[in-house]
Amino acid sequence: MSDSKDIEMKDAENGSTEVVATTTSNLVEEIEQTFNLLEKAATTFDNRYVSKVLREFSSLRKQLVHDDQVLPAIIAKYVKGQSKENLLLLLGSSAPTTEQAHQQANTIPEIELYIYLLTQTYLLDTSKLQELNQLSPHLILFMKSNNRRSLDYLQAKVWFYISRGKELAGDLTSIRPELLYSLRTASLRHDTETTASIITLLLRNYLLAHEIQQATNLVDKIQFPESAASALVARYYFYLARINAIQLDYSTAHECVIAAIRKAPQTNLAKGFIQSATKLNIVIDLLTGEIPELKTFKNKSSSFEAYFKVTQAVKLGDLKLFGDVLKKYEKVFKKDDNFTLVSRLRQNVIKTGIRIISLAYSKISLKDICIKLHLDSEEATEYIVSKAIRDGVIDATINHEKGYVLSNELLDVYSTNLPQAEFDQRIKFCLSLYNDSVKSMRFPDDNENKAITKDAEPSDEVELLKAIEEGDLDDFMD
Repeated sequence: MSDSKDIEMKDAENGSTEVVATTTSNLVEEIEQTFNLLEKAATTFDNRYVSKVLREFSSLRKQLVHDDQVLPAIIAKYVKGQSKENLLLLLGSSAPTTEQAHQQANTIPEIELYIYLLTQTYLLDTSKLQELNQLSPHLILFMKSNNRRSLDYLQAKVWFYISRGKELAGDLTSIRPELLYSLRTASLRHDTETTASIITLLLRNYLLAHEIQQATNLVDKIQFPESAASALVARYYFYLARINAIQLDYSTAHECVIAAIRKAPQTNLAKGFIQSATKLNIVIDLLTGEIPELKTFKNKSSSFEAYFKVTQAVKLGDLKLFGDVLKKYEKVFKKDDNFTLVSRLRQNVIKTGIRIISLAYSKISLKDICIKLHLDSEEATEYIVSKAIRDGVIDATINHEKGYVLSNELLDVYSTNLPQAEFDQRIKFCLSLYNDSVKSMRFPDDNENKAITKDAEPSDEVELLKAIEEGDLDDFMD
């Protein structure tokens, strides 16, 4: 009985080995089919084939993580010389056998760069950051030595993973000279995709290093390609929104973040980006004095809870609640890189609280305002209320001697001439619009208007249409 069990176990092991070998060979064939598309792109100078390869790249990337034999087989067959040994060493694979060594195929730069791209993603997905950064100098040298327009889309992807590897390793400054050099080269070559990709990578690099002035200088000196992919355009607008928000230009930041959300691909792959952009949009709305709509927080993940609580604190004007929320969700805001912007909302909370108090009380002492808003002192309260009056937040006056705030009485607006003036302005606008519409209409002159009778000769256009319908166009041309 034991012998039969051993035999069955051996058969099962052999069967599983055959299945693994079959999946590996199928995956290798799938990668080789993409090589055919890259060859077509190189011969026909048509980047649509490259776009098709990159559309299938994400699914192929997921399969490579679960099979560590595919990439070594591809590298052994299509990469030559010292590059093959270096790649196999980075992957931790053994040297190719003699049979594989004799089966070398002719490799064009497009195929070789695509193999490097597959190697980059494999090293990144398997958390081999050191090996990924060791591969980067060789890749940069390879891209500098090849000036082919069919490499543009692949180079944009390769630069992204080079920068990502440096970012995860905490080395943000060493890659900047190469990025700036490649940006200049791509601009001279009119390489739209690589130019757009490197601009976004540089902006991200500066923002992560909190070098806002450097990012602003870059934006002022470059022109982002309008024909770039929508994903890169969305990323560019997102970074512009963050830069302008930090520099207190909230109106421009709001326009940019809305453009980023609209330009982002509406797929599951862009879900994280859309969430980040929506969070930034919520903070910018609060900073501009607007309260986001409730539907913004509906059907969202738990990460929006912190922003919902902040919105509640700003809407209620409760400074104590705002401080508690800021303390409780500090890690969440720092993770999203929005902690500095959220901290600025303290002034908005105070202004909202003062507005609510001025509506509820016609006369209130500065001491009571200080207690209700949880401020530090009456002197600080007096300064804040004075600033709110100057900014037009409330309509009131301060009695400095007795220490109270007196809200001005709200007059009945219908007892004034304001509704009449507003109504008159709207009527004038409608009349002006009507007059402009009438002037823009063109009426035919009576002297030039000739009655069309049944016996009138048909025009040339009518005869041409009839000739086209009857198929006698040649006779008409004669």
